Amino acid sequence: MAVLADRAFTSRATLQRVEAGDPAVSMGIYAAVMHSLGLLEGLSQLADACTDSVGQALANEFLPQRVRLKKAKEQP
Repeated sequence: MAVLADRAFTSRATLQRVEAGDPAVSMGIYAAVMHSLGLLEGLSQLADACTDSVGQALANEFLPQRVRLKKAKEQP
């Protein structure tokens, strides 16, 4: 645990908070720990909108059901 904390440039106490899933730990610390473990590639997949089916479903709920275009006024 001490070696991982040194590689992630953080303290052992913060690393314990990361392991516990503490939401108060910054995303940068999580990224540093993931980098130290060789798991940083997974971070890009986490933020990929193409793989977030729940996020896509929620976004689709806010789309209008029908779009009507306004007709251009005829000039006399």
